[in-house]
Amino acid sequence: MTSPARALVHDRLATLADATRCRLLLALDGRELTVGELCQALQLPQSTVSRHLRVLADAGWTASRAEGASRWYAIEPQLDEHARDLWTLVRASFEVTPSALQDMARVDAVIAARRTRSEQFFADAAGEWDATRSSLFGARSDLAATLALLDGTWTVGDLGCGTGVLSAALAPMVHNVIAVDASPAMLDSARARTSAFENVDVRGGSLECLPIDDNALDVAILMLVLHHVAEPMRALREAQRVLKPGGRLLVCDMRAHDREDYRQTMGHVWLGFTQDTLTEWCEQAGFDGVRYTPLPVDMQVTGPALFTVTAKAGDNC
Repeated sequence: MTSPARALVHDRLATLADATRCRLLLALDGRELTVGELCQALQLPQSTVSRHLRVLADAGWTASRAEGASRWYAIEPQLDEHARDLWTLVRASFEVTPSALQDMARVDAVIAARRTRSEQFFADAAGEWDATRSSLFGARSDLAATLALLDGTWTVGDLGCGTGVLSAALAPMVHNVIAVDASPAMLDSARARTSAFENVDVRGGSLECLPIDDNALDVAILMLVLHHVAEPMRALREAQRVLKPGGRLLVCDMRAHDREDYRQTMGHVWLGFTQDTLTEWCEQAGFDGVRYTPLPVDMQVTGPALFTVTAKAGDNC
């Protein structure tokens, strides 16, 4: 390899050695995005995005075009064969990281929001109705109403109930709610919030050793709590134990992410979960028909993307 060619390879490797620039290239691979959209998707300040875009442009990795007041960025369409091969190699290992998976979930949400804006011109009447309905009945009255689909004879376990928000929402719709939490402060709040409901039983206990009899529940819900549990597998086995055969499990939690600071600031034990991990754990705990569903990303929030897992309890014998 000649000296100029060797220098070019080193320059390209140096450019891709920065994780932020790899995140930008991944977001721009196969699509055009503005600086503002990149800031939303990657949750980075504009100064950081602009600085790294300049580096990528100077190195020949990205191209941009102006359209009206906007400037659109994409991977350089005329990348030479060697640069394309290098990026393919880097991407293969980078795109499966928790950070990249979170980025791509938000990129999808940015694109979806763009489509919504594009369609808004043709849906003024519907948009006005949505605003009117929200002002009259609340932004998510639709989801609150769907709780009426729950069977009124069911006993539901709110496992890791926190301050009792979910228990209070479930109480009017089902026969009984058993709310469990290990924190005395959370239990006090949950009891205060659900005090008007005679069918809510708030109990202290851990998810790894539930204070609930065998086969007592029709539904067990672990809502944004599994990442706090030291032994999630034990918690899932306990949920299987307290469910009736054929009872339903619902887990809602964070997709795998790399926000290490959550361990210190919010006491998280686990940095989210992958689909393969939750599926394997549920099956080992005795659940059947495990279904993993990524939830839509809300661009107004700053936390990681979420998922749900539903499954059916097997025979506890």
